[in-house]
Amino acid sequence: MTIRSTLSRLGLALLVLAGSGQVMAAGKCERLIATGNPDQPPYLWRDPQHPQRLIGASADLLKELGKALEVKIEVIDAGKRSAAEGDAVSGRADLLAGSYLTLARLEQFDFVHPAYLEVPVHVWVQRDKAPLFGRRADLASHNGLAIGAGSYSAALAQQVDELKLKRTGKASDALRQLQQGKVDYLLLERNTGLALVERLGLGAELLALEPALGSEPLYLALSHNSACNDPWLRGQLAKKMTEFRAAGLPQTLLQRNLERWKNQASAPATP
Repeated sequence: MTIRSTLSRLGLALLVLAGSGQVMAAGKCERLIATGNPDQPPYLWRDPQHPQRLIGASADLLKELGKALEVKIEVIDAGKRSAAEGDAVSGRADLLAGSYLTLARLEQFDFVHPAYLEVPVHVWVQRDKAPLFGRRADLASHNGLAIGAGSYSAALAQQVDELKLKRTGKASDALRQLQQGKVDYLLLERNTGLALVERLGLGAELLALEPALGSEPLYLALSHNSACNDPWLRGQLAKKMTEFRAAGLPQTLLQRNLERWKNQASAPATP
């Protein structure tokens, strides 16, 4: 190999490395702001010790992503689900945790694939009335309520529309209504339902029917209006999420935070 060809190859390698460095420097924000529904245990809820801070499986996953990408990810409480989504759409927050993919949201967010969890949605009823719901067709003759306005995928949203169900974002209030007989059934995600039923002390009275009515993939969404939304970040988020899913990390964090929620519910109130 001649000196000239060696120098040419060395120069090309330096150009490639310089180009990579520029991409990294241009694409890597030092800080990302994330938000989400603060009333979605065990995925996200307000820390009783620090109410301005959100904790849960989604928050823990974001921390792990931050470590992997060497980027600080701060999870903030926007106040309620609609406000969190509004902040993310506007770009005031970069990331929306715990989002369901819909056609409308595809115009506002880049969804990080794969979804980090599959969320089963069940029909919840009073235990002594469970025999009234032996078939899915039985739902049409009863008064129901769907939890999570605007959250369902196209398939589940169609079922909600066919059943002419009212929607609400207040799961705790809806579970109380079910317990009091004001509605006959609820459509509610399984893990959030289990967490809230445990907290409300309604486990002996309310039941999630099997099988699930459907399953909702739960995504991390990157705002189109985020100043940090670029190919490097989208690619790294997808890469790390794929690795996390393969390692079972999101499911581990989910189970850990189910226990965390239960422990908080059983802990004595702080004076």
